[in-house]
Amino acid sequence: MTDPSQQDQSLQARHTELATLAGGLAHEIRNPLSTIGMNLELLAEDLEDEETPRSRRMLRRISSLRNECRSLEEILNAFLQFARAGELHLQPDQLNDLVTEHVEFLQPQAAGQKVEIRTHLDSDLPAVQLDRSLMRQVLANLSRNALEAMPEGGSLDLLTRVRDAQAVLEVIDTGQGMDEAVRERMFQAFFSTRSGGSGLGLPTVHRIIEAHHGRIVCESEKGKGTRFSITLPIEA
Repeated sequence: MTDPSQQDQSLQARHTELATLAGGLAHEIRNPLSTIGMNLELLAEDLEDEETPRSRRMLRRISSLRNECRSLEEILNAFLQFARAGELHLQPDQLNDLVTEHVEFLQPQAAGQKVEIRTHLDSDLPAVQLDRSLMRQVLANLSRNALEAMPEGGSLDLLTRVRDAQAVLEVIDTGQGMDEAVRERMFQAFFSTRSGGSGLGLPTVHRIIEAHHGRIVCESEKGKGTRFSITLPIEA
């Protein structure tokens, strides 16, 4: 029977190898991408004073290329987050505190989109082993998806409680929901239903929760909102 500590070490080694490879790949891509962006900026500056139809066409094309460069940079950053999601720095922490801080940060954006945020936090929730930075990333990704699913407004509920000796965090929205086909693929890398999306947000969330020895499940129905439930081991 495999020793759990050996399994953890093997898993951590794989995470580290992936993160190292991703960092090297990012470096090799980012340098030429930066050079392309700088040269496009210089070309645009050279053409700004010209008022010919040709120069205007060139400026439009240069602007389009610069937008593509920014999109590639965003995808690259998302891939790095995905690759590094398994590199944890765990310590006992209060999940309620993390949720409260996140809600304070998210509140202005939610109010601007007519989304009401409600929290229902178990006051007796025990400490859990957390990588605070990565769990912030989890909350940010889930909240961003929820807000995008409620363009006409709605409500976003964040709940914590204890169930079966596990700490539970639930993120529930009243948005557009997902059908079964999307639910089955949403944790696959690079799968996205949103134009311009990297398809790495939810896969990154999944990797982070798994690295915490936790579990994430989704309940959703088209037109009836979405519930993400995360369970995490309680600190002994």
